Amino acid sequence: MFTGTLSADLLLGDVHSLKAKRAVVRPILADLRRRYAVAAAEVEGNDLHRRVQVGVATVAGDAGQATEVLDACERLLAERPEVTLLSTHRQLVSDSDE
Repeated sequence: MFTGTLSADLLLGDVHSLKAKRAVVRPILADLRRRYAVAAAEVEGNDLHRRVQVGVATVAGDAGQATEVLDACERLLAERPEVTLLSTHRQLVSDSDE
């Protein structure tokens, strides 16, 4: 079993309040969850208006499957017109690594 995580730093477009930020971030998180059956959440930058760090996690039977899901999630984030993907960080852990 493999656990894969993706941390993505996003710059939001024309956002001037935390309420407007939520209106942008919530649909992105819902889309990630619905399309790829992953856990997704805003993990940092809660008090910043134009920046957000999104965390995504998946569990798969093999490393290739986990990597494919994280690749798809990263593409989704990069293709969203309302945000700019600044950076990502990935981690893949096997249950035999413990």
